[in-house]
Amino acid sequence: MQDTIERYRRHNRSAQTVNRSDEQNMQHLKQETANLMKKIELLEASKRKLLGEGLGSCSLEELQQIEQQLERSVSSVRARKNQVYKEQIDQLKEKERALYAENARLCEQYGGIQPQPATKDPKEIQPYAESSPSSEVETELFIGLLRSSY
Repeated sequence: MQDTIERYRRHNRSAQTVNRSDEQNMQHLKQETANLMKKIELLEASKRKLLGEGLGSCSLEELQQIEQQLERSVSSVRARKNQVYKEQIDQLKEKERALYAENARLCEQYGGIQPQPATKDPKEIQPYAESSPSSEVETELFIGLLRSSY
């Protein structure tokens, strides 16, 4: 009987220890949750400012910092865009070389015809420049049947 009582007391003590540990863990998690909520609020406020919302309460210094951040971001986006353009141009030039080679091979294979040299437009030779004006393109829109003037 005494052994049973002793086992009950040991079990009861260990259960209390586990409960205290659980309470401490719960308090820690609540504190961490509160800290994360504060971080989320700060990040959302920063996001709103970068989107141009809620700027009425900003000081001149804050507005200048936001402007500088946006300029750095735009610069980064433009640099990446230019890199993608250059990569696409390189890929297209490689594809062009392969097509010229295939054209020459086919001309030789079928009758010894000499391939015509490619005519290069001076605008195509110039590398892409960020400040270059966009090329002029004429487009015509016809609604209905096309009428020829014969």
